[in-house]
Amino acid sequence: MGKVTVMHHLLIISVFLSSVLLYGEAGITSSFIRSEWPAIDIPLDHHVFKVPEGYNAPQQVRITQGDYDGKAVIISWVTPDEPGSSKVYYGAVQGKYELVAEGTYSNYTFYKYKSGFTHHCLVSGLEYDKKYYYKIESGNSSREFWFVTPPEVHPDASYKFGIIGDMGQTFNSLSTLEHYMQSGAQAVLFLGDLSYADRYQYNDVGVRWDSWGRFVERSTAYQPWLWSAGNHEVDYMPYMGEVTPFKNFLQRYTTPYLASKSSSPLWYAIRRASAHIIVLSSYSPFVKYTPQWHWLDEELKRVDREKTPWLIVLMHAPIYNSNEAHFMEGESMRAAFEAWFVEHKVDVIFAGHVHAYERSYRVSNVRYNISSGDRFPVPDKSAPVYITVGDGGNQEGLAARFREPQPDYSAFREASYGHSTLDIKNRTHAIYHWNRNDDGKKVATDEFVLHNQYWGKNIRRRKLKKHHIRSVVVDRIAS
Repeated sequence: MGKVTVMHHLLIISVFLSSVLLYGEAGITSSFIRSEWPAIDIPLDHHVFKVPEGYNAPQQVRITQGDYDGKAVIISWVTPDEPGSSKVYYGAVQGKYELVAEGTYSNYTFYKYKSGFTHHCLVSGLEYDKKYYYKIESGNSSREFWFVTPPEVHPDASYKFGIIGDMGQTFNSLSTLEHYMQSGAQAVLFLGDLSYADRYQYNDVGVRWDSWGRFVERSTAYQPWLWSAGNHEVDYMPYMGEVTPFKNFLQRYTTPYLASKSSSPLWYAIRRASAHIIVLSSYSPFVKYTPQWHWLDEELKRVDREKTPWLIVLMHAPIYNSNEAHFMEGESMRAAFEAWFVEHKVDVIFAGHVHAYERSYRVSNVRYNISSGDRFPVPDKSAPVYITVGDGGNQEGLAARFREPQPDYSAFREASYGHSTLDIKNRTHAIYHWNRNDDGKKVATDEFVLHNQYWGKNIRRRKLKKHHIRSVVVDRIAS
């Protein structure tokens, strides 16, 4: 290709990019089709589910934040045969555990499955930005791990979050987990739908909850995963006599809900580094006058953007979704909470549920009141960016059917497995990536700079720059 032709193509690219970024052309529906492993769960005898050696050895180890501001963790684990000890030995030097905390344990039945003993231990009074080693033991069996506490709550504290949803325990799930662990992120914002054990029946439900706990331990034992619940955590199975919602999830996974004055582990808030993170429950009552509605009203008033400029909300069912799968299932929560999200200038809302990836522009639909007003979402500089990351790899497979034409609010969408990261740099800027799991290679497919709604309002553009467009256009010209 001659120099004149190359320059001509580059000029076309430059003009195209300028028009898109300036005038906000229609979003992109990716045509990428990846080869994927079958959407079936990994066999139970696979090494990723290996049971630790030793009688009654602790397994399914996981940590989550244990307080409001990041100076505590809750360490959880399971002893399969008998209770054993609920103590955690910890310290700043590996092998020298000068401190000890003691937790509690419980077990339960689900149909005829009898669980192991789940331990929860609060380790508090930690120093910020410090590496701690810890040991848990049961009789002659013991295991050792480590974690790093976040920096002190501060508007310019940098921190990198991973975002994963709808994970399951297939080989696609394993690819997502392995790619995430190479990302350098320091904590996971999990968007619900953990094990997909509810796809099984009778005793196999509990067995697959156990296998998933061992599956993710390679990450959850070393850094906090902040949990939210999805529809696959409801586990409503009347044919088995099991009608208590979230029974398996709540017995096994805990959250620091009391620290944020919540009445339920299913909705809560934390502050971590420069972020204020609010977790909502899509499958608990949230309409006006319910406990979750009252709590969110008060929690939003507690947000101090001078200390935590980044306001992030997690939920399972997306409010804005242009996929045929689960279309409009988030509409009731949008009607209940969207006006608050706009009023408080939430930076970004992450959701799962739809097994694909999609990102929106900043839009809102708060002007319509059933009888009058705009009936469609419109650009709104005070609105959040809505991002669906429900592509963790579960056995239900990908949601490949997007609605056409692509709505104006939709910036980018693709049906592939992957995970995201949000790398907060300071009070004004964060770098967001969506990484596609492309046949064993980590690929940054969607990437942009997120300007903070509070501190960056004077320099923020109405619509986010879609940096991935350049590579897309170059690929099209090259092909």
